Amino acid sequence: MSRISKAFANKNAFIGYLTAGDAGKKEFLELIDIGVNLLEVGIPFSDPVADGPVIQKAMARALKKGTTPEKTLDIVREIRKESEVAIVIFTYFNPIQKNLALFLQKVKEAGADGILIVDLPLEESDEYRKLCHQLDLDPIFVIAPSTPPERIEKIAEAGRGFLYYACRKGTTGARSGLPEDLRSKVAAIRKKSNLPIAVGFGISERKTADEILTIADGFVVGSYFVEGNRTLC
Repeated sequence: MSRISKAFANKNAFIGYLTAGDAGKKEFLELIDIGVNLLEVGIPFSDPVADGPVIQKAMARALKKGTTPEKTLDIVREIRKESEVAIVIFTYFNPIQKNLALFLQKVKEAGADGILIVDLPLEESDEYRKLCHQLDLDPIFVIAPSTPPERIEKIAEAGRGFLYYACRKGTTGARSGLPEDLRSKVAAIRKKSNLPIAVGFGISERKTADEILTIADGFVVGSYFVEGNRTLC
């Protein structure tokens, strides 16, 4: 069983995101200490259009420190020395596209289990998915509230590990409550895929996370952790 599969084994995956460079090994290990069993390690990028102001500022701070994709993988290597937690690289395509095959090989060698390229369209992902399969890396894909059923089916066929359902339109950022259509949207995804489903975008409260776990297989906390919080109230 892969580390990602283990994270979802009890249908209660707790996924935590931090931006590499803005956070180092210490901060990622802090997330493990509070129960996170799948880390999203973000590669900083200068134009993170899918992210809200909290993560945008974190990426700007990381870039100011000189954080590169290679330095991000150094952090993954350090985490892997101390933990068998599942690790997914979160990135935009621009920082890694120059030599994609070599980069993905380094991702695998560093100890990561999967990769999510937030702005790579499914239609342009054939080579990426082929390389991931060769390396036994899970390519993670995002489904949005506006994704039509026929596209959900294609994404489900292409993805491995789990599907990330971004439950709100717009950019990332901590919010209260959940969309009223969450249950029906997750049910629609389940009709198209047997992969575990993690719900993200805006989660900052334990009550919200627990509610998600009655519907989906895991939840993602990003901006709330980036702000320095280490508990869900």
